[in-house]
Amino acid sequence: MSLSPAVTTLCDNSDEVFLDVAKLLLTYADNIIRCPTEEKYRSIRIGNPTFSTKLLPVKGAVECLFEMGFEEAETHLVFPQSASVEQLKHIRDCIAAERDLRLRGGRPVRPASQPAVASASAPESCAAASSPPAVPSTQQPSSLESSMSFFVTLQSNFQHVMQYENPELQLKARSIIPHHQLSSSAQHKLKELKEADPECKLGIEDCLVLELLRWFKCDFFSWVDSLPCSQCGGPTKHGPALGPTAEELRWGAQRVENHYCQSCQLSTRFPRYNHPEKLLETRRGRCGEWANCFTLCCRAMGLEARYIWDSTDHVWTEIYSVSQHRWLHCDSCENVCDKPLLYEIGWGKELAYILAFSKDQVVDVTWRYSCKHAEVLSRRTRVQEAWLLHTINGLNAARQQTLSPDRKRELTERLLVELVEFISPKTPKPGELGGRSSGSLAWRMARGETRAADKKVSTQTEAFVFTPTDEEKKARLFHVRYSAPKDQYCRVSSSSEIIPNWDQCVWTKESVFRKVENDWKMVYIARTEGSTVGRISWKFDFASAGLKIHSVSVMANSKTFQSGKVCWSLQSGQMTTEFSGDGRLQSFSSLSASSELIVAAELSGGDGETSWQHSQLFRQGLNEQEASFEVVIQLQDA
Repeated sequence: MSLSPAVTTLCDNSDEVFLDVAKLLLTYADNIIRCPTEEKYRSIRIGNPTFSTKLLPVKGAVECLFEMGFEEAETHLVFPQSASVEQLKHIRDCIAAERDLRLRGGRPVRPASQPAVASASAPESCAAASSPPAVPSTQQPSSLESSMSFFVTLQSNFQHVMQYENPELQLKARSIIPHHQLSSSAQHKLKELKEADPECKLGIEDCLVLELLRWFKCDFFSWVDSLPCSQCGGPTKHGPALGPTAEELRWGAQRVENHYCQSCQLSTRFPRYNHPEKLLETRRGRCGEWANCFTLCCRAMGLEARYIWDSTDHVWTEIYSVSQHRWLHCDSCENVCDKPLLYEIGWGKELAYILAFSKDQVVDVTWRYSCKHAEVLSRRTRVQEAWLLHTINGLNAARQQTLSPDRKRELTERLLVELVEFISPKTPKPGELGGRSSGSLAWRMARGETRAADKKVSTQTEAFVFTPTDEEKKARLFHVRYSAPKDQYCRVSSSSEIIPNWDQCVWTKESVFRKVENDWKMVYIARTEGSTVGRISWKFDFASAGLKIHSVSVMANSKTFQSGKVCWSLQSGQMTTEFSGDGRLQSFSSLSASSELIVAAELSGGDGETSWQHSQLFRQGLNEQEASFEVVIQLQDA
């Protein structure tokens, strides 16, 4: 009988330790096998003294429970209805066989531990990470309860990501994803990038993940704050939690929210499903459901992905870029890629622990997401750094036992690249300065993640300025278009260079964000909720090229409702010219002889709680092809 990685790790322990914990594990398994419908046998309280003193400190013991099929709930480990009893029997029989061998005086299967693989922890540990300290396997931080909780979180997430490797589940996800269309769009985008810049280092996976993010956010998944009443369709408020049904437990919904309608006194159930297969059907939730399902979709598309857990209550995904030789941050809730400082700088989060889980490895990636390393380190008090490093190394060594030497070497080389990246804190980019856009204003304010709206953060210090390329200088023409449905700029006069994301080319922005209405299939830029005024501008500067403006043509598409108002203007030197955003291409010759131009919009007005929606820029259907915004500038010698 081939041993599982967890049982093999368990075999590292001495006879006395092994026999003691094996008896306990066999009792857990046999109770379920003997009484499969008895709920009390399917739940193990984490705070139970037997669990915390006899099982938790022993390496491989909790791993065996997770391989049996147990999952983490808030205060318990639970064997769900969906778990395979056959898998539980297999792990049970492996343990029993080794126990019988040792009781007969036979030699242990594996008397010595395999060397651990390095993992990243605190910055001062980076240099020594490839040679971890010799910490006994039973060493625990001063707070046993804290370390127990942390260890179970590590184990649970590490086991959970194995679901993404199920070939049948990947096939089901791939049948839902428009993979041919996304792959074709990615190939087209990559071709455009290569034609615009032959030295471009991006690869197909970089373009594919951008397409997948856009599809997932705009076409597939929906955000849930509170569900409409299932009887009258009216608004609901969160009431006391409801108990999960057997079917809900089958799909990992240990928690069921009660969305209560005060009008008709009906409770609408919202199970917080944790199984990605079920999420392919429900297609809704908050960040937990989004990251869970999106990570599966990435694996189904052949992307190397890992699930990212943040101790300050958020989760997202990372994708490995083969062409860039690094991991890319991807948040499906926000439709953003490679903006790791978004949470600390944009949302104002006080980070502590951020861990990456893949089928092969756990990595402490906290330092990728912070530019305030000293502050973060001061908050890492839940467990000792040496304990965390040792524990992660142990988990990785157990999981990687069956990997080929080449794959192990590849993982080690990648980890070393990450460790070097973590040493030097990054500088925030413009796209990382905004507050959160997913979720209602009240929900974001309660979490303290509305920094852009509350602080009125501007990208002025890191603003983007359009300057002419050699091609545009030669043609004496600058021509750029923005498409709101595609969320990308196209520099038509520069080999159709494509620049993704609406805020990547703005000069200033204040209290504005890109809103996607999945139910109405519409997209637009609007004020952030709670703000009275929103502003955005784009800047063009030709002085450095020795050129000036001959003529300007601008097309801007804006829409207002009720008392909403949008004011468009062109600013050049001391001159300001207002124009309408009615979707027509309008020409202006009065700006000639200037070498600089700013196109600006101000959004204001509106009525009631949704006043922020009553002034909109670039409102279009998600399937529309026309440009939302266009600037054409004829140039001449200065």
